[in-house]
Amino acid sequence: MGVRDQDCRDHGQEWRSSEKTHLTSVLGCSCKGIRCVKHMQDKLAVHSTVATPDECGAKLKDQHDAIERHTQSGLDLLERYMKFVKERAEIEQNYSKQLRNLCKKYTRRGSKEDQDTKLVSQQGFQDVLGQLNDYAGQREQLSESLTVSICVELSRSLTELRQERKNHLAEIKKAQQNLESSFKQLESSKRRFEKEWKEAEKANQQTEKVEQDASATKADVDKAKQHANVRIHFADECKNEYASQLQKYNKEQNNYYYADIPFVYKKLQDLEERCVRMLADGYVQFSDSEKKILPNINKCLDSIISSGRRIDEKQDTLALIEQYKSGAVPPADVEFEDFSQAVKPAAAENTAHLPKVRIKQLFLKKNKVTSPDKPMPCSQEDLSRLPPDQRRRRLQEKVEEVQKELQKELEQSEALMKMKGVYEQNSQLGDPASLQPQITQTAHNIARLRGELKKQQVQLTEAGGGTIKYYPSSSEYISVLSESSVSPTDEELYECDFDEDFDSDMPIAQCRALYDFDGSSEGSVSMSVGEQLSVMDQDQGDGWVRVQKSTGDVGYVPASYIQII
Repeated sequence: MGVRDQDCRDHGQEWRSSEKTHLTSVLGCSCKGIRCVKHMQDKLAVHSTVATPDECGAKLKDQHDAIERHTQSGLDLLERYMKFVKERAEIEQNYSKQLRNLCKKYTRRGSKEDQDTKLVSQQGFQDVLGQLNDYAGQREQLSESLTVSICVELSRSLTELRQERKNHLAEIKKAQQNLESSFKQLESSKRRFEKEWKEAEKANQQTEKVEQDASATKADVDKAKQHANVRIHFADECKNEYASQLQKYNKEQNNYYYADIPFVYKKLQDLEERCVRMLADGYVQFSDSEKKILPNINKCLDSIISSGRRIDEKQDTLALIEQYKSGAVPPADVEFEDFSQAVKPAAAENTAHLPKVRIKQLFLKKNKVTSPDKPMPCSQEDLSRLPPDQRRRRLQEKVEEVQKELQKELEQSEALMKMKGVYEQNSQLGDPASLQPQITQTAHNIARLRGELKKQQVQLTEAGGGTIKYYPSSSEYISVLSESSVSPTDEELYECDFDEDFDSDMPIAQCRALYDFDGSSEGSVSMSVGEQLSVMDQDQGDGWVRVQKSTGDVGYVPASYIQII
């Protein structure tokens, strides 16, 4: 903006002719000594360096407030979008949590019999719950993806953009302050020049009066001229200072509007464009994050559809029949009782319908029940009350379970023996003696499982039909007839020795413990070195002997850990 000197008297006031040459040399113009500030400004403008204006700065250099508001609104929009994505991620997280709780609530629980149900419809529902749980995991993954790829990145970028914008606005403010300070200096130099010019003009007028005064002496005239020259000299200095400040201000003003402001506004433009680009990328990531999990979600939904299509209602009904069929024979027809005839003795009629059981089972002793703290190796589950088919099925499942455990122990024993052989060949790899406790424990487990398997197989054979069962305590074979056999005679039904039945739990020998045994396995009993025990059953080839302690506890111990006395 140019400075106009309103006190130039429209460029028409002249100095004294003796000062015209001096003023002309100072101004360097063709005004013949006329004091023309307008001409001086034109001269200074020629020497000013004008920068090529930037398009954005040139068009918006007077819209600082609008640019400041717009850049702030862009950052606010970025922050709002970040909060939106954060809340969306929280919704997905809560949705996933609720789905998991729902699946946990309806997942089958209860007795083992209910869990072992083979109905396809029930298993299908469990498959649906499993797939829905996987679906919840995908929603949870989406929540994490939105949080990490969008919220975290936008939060970091937003902080950087705010600081960058703050720095750019600080640069503009600093440039404005410098320009205002320069303008104040220009105004100050202008006022001094105006004051000194008026004083110099008064001095010239006073000199003219003295020269025209006839009564004035030569000394008075010389004194007036000297005073006028001093004032003119001061006015020239103020004028030069004012011209210098004017040139400086115009240069700073041009730099401000054509260099500084456009440069800073270009930075703000880049900042705004980056902010918009981040928003656009955020919109794309918002969609891509969900598209990435769609294949897995579709896979879960397809699995649910497949579970529904695999259900066969006829298969379910057949499985239910197979599970609950008892094999029991329906009761015979009720006979007509003719009270007009003599009534036959009831004992004679019921003799043929006596249950096919051994007399030993009618006279079981109470001391056969072992201590609750020392359970027998065989399962304590009571299967005698189940119908024949169900009992046979449960026993078959038990045999399979024991066989699996025995196979694992055999594989572990084989691996330990191979490792021991390697250690014996190369002692640097390890100490063979360090494997002995594991080998011993594995051998004990194998012996125990073999005994358990043998007992379960015997019970399964009994449940399946007529066979021969061996009882170690009596060393006799007793015939057990199946339901399909012919009704036994009285002699066959009561084939048993009462003395042997009642003496079946009597000790057959005494023994002494050679080693300590902790009895931690199921059905075993602990013993100490030197402890005397009663042998209740001999070793049947499985490596275990059934003994009774002096406290009354009954259980199994390794046969190699005792000595018969």
